[in-house]
Amino acid sequence: MTDDAPVRLLLADDHPVVRAGLRAVLETEPGLVVAAEAATAEEAVVRAAGGDIDVVLMDLRFGAGMGGAEATALITARPGAPRVLIVTTYDSDADTLPAIEAGATGYLLKDAPPEDLAAAVRTAAAGRTTLAPSVADRLLHRLRSPRTALTRRETEVLTLVADGLSNQAVGARLHLTEGTVKSHLARVYAKLGVDSRTAAVATATGLGLIRR
Repeated sequence: MTDDAPVRLLLADDHPVVRAGLRAVLETEPGLVVAAEAATAEEAVVRAAGGDIDVVLMDLRFGAGMGGAEATALITARPGAPRVLIVTTYDSDADTLPAIEAGATGYLLKDAPPEDLAAAVRTAAAGRTTLAPSVADRLLHRLRSPRTALTRRETEVLTLVADGLSNQAVGARLHLTEGTVKSHLARVYAKLGVDSRTAAVATATGLGLIRR
């Protein structure tokens, strides 16, 4: 992409109304062109490899099949890959951390003002990071208070517990032994200062560590 070339965008979201809304906002911006859309994460991965996309606007959840974080990892792993800007409604650690670890350049929430969305796209195209304020605040908290921050695995375990799964079921889902699940939960209890599954879920939800 040269300095005067338009920034070519791929909109990846399973809701047609959301894609239409993003297109309506972005196509009014000078220098931004919506080149393609994808209704599934798998389709986004294939389309992003075409070589003509500069920034992918990626949702995190696509219903059945691949999620946005996994798609982001596959897209960014390729040489000369486009930048990926997450645009979603979810800002819990359970959502933000996998996406950022997967290589997302930015993370924005869908309720962001149109001017913030356009600015984030241009920032991502330039290879710089834009984070929604709530996401940035949470990441700073993790850095400042590492002893209370949950690891990605602990977050995964607690999210499944919040969904009502037993330790055995959590282990089966994550390919862990039941003993390992119990060990993760024990560390979660210690970090959150609680002594039960219910209290751990409530506290983590209140802190934004797992999605509501």
